[in-house]
Amino acid sequence: MLWFVATLGVIIGFSFINLSAADEDTCELYAAVGQSVTLPFVYNELKSTYVLRWTHNSTIIFYKQGLISIGKSTDITSTGSLMLKNLQLSNAGSYQAKLLYPNGTLAKEWTGRLCLMEKVSKPKLTYNCDFKSSAVNLSCYVANPHGLVFSWELDEKTLTAETRQQLSISLAQLKGERDFTCSVENKISKEKSDTVSPICKNPSPPALLCFTSKPVVAVFIGGAGLIVFLFTIIIILCCRHGCNKTEMRSTDNGELRMVSVRKREAEHIRLEYETMHPSDCPPLVPEPSPRSCYESVSQPEAETENKQQLLSTTAERRQPSPVPKPRTKSPKT
Repeated sequence: MLWFVATLGVIIGFSFINLSAADEDTCELYAAVGQSVTLPFVYNELKSTYVLRWTHNSTIIFYKQGLISIGKSTDITSTGSLMLKNLQLSNAGSYQAKLLYPNGTLAKEWTGRLCLMEKVSKPKLTYNCDFKSSAVNLSCYVANPHGLVFSWELDEKTLTAETRQQLSISLAQLKGERDFTCSVENKISKEKSDTVSPICKNPSPPALLCFTSKPVVAVFIGGAGLIVFLFTIIIILCCRHGCNKTEMRSTDNGELRMVSVRKREAEHIRLEYETMHPSDCPPLVPEPSPRSCYESVSQPEAETENKQQLLSTTAERRQPSPVPKPRTKSPKT
């Protein structure tokens, strides 16, 4: 029995502790750093003979009993409210005001907790198109989203069911131009993003070429022109080579003919000389032609000329040598 009573007492004690801690964490007032705030203590019948005392976390920051002994007159309104200017984080905490009559009895009392917070920054609204799920995903970005409240607007109409940082809308709802905005707020401030109109188009199939049509056409035209130019150069070179070959052949044939004519003339001269002077000189031997190299090229003509030469030599040998005439003696005188 005693054990049960002790356990129940511990539970009740922890309950009171948790309640007091919850009370301490509860803020009646919120303000931003750098702002000014007036703590709401109002007593319209405040007189100079009354005693007014303000404390911050159990420390007296203002005291007046006829004259002001702690604090400044500019810190208090005519109704007894406390004015705090250019708030800093050190100003957060519990505040208490007590107003006493001249006889020391309590006229009015107020207790409150002041919490300081930073102002929210302007959010940035972004989106991406998800064609696999047929939706567009919007995101309301802010630097420190902890403890902030998000809200969304579509065409200036609040989407009451959407309070998250992200929003997903089906592509079927984006027919036409739709305007989206998001807002973020805390206890002391609220900011709204710029308007965004998502545009989602189905991606086109990948192109076969990595270049546009104009550069490709230009490359093809340039390549075709280069091929035609090279083909023309080849034809010209072939024609020139053929002409040179023909000229060389005609020149060689002309030179061979000249050699043959010269040989015939030399042979004819030799025959005439042998006829006129059969025993005086040995038979003439034709000098080699300056173009004797061509004789080996034209073998049929050389063989024909050699045969003619042998025939003429044989005929000459068969002819009888001329008989010398007898000398006549002249008469002596």
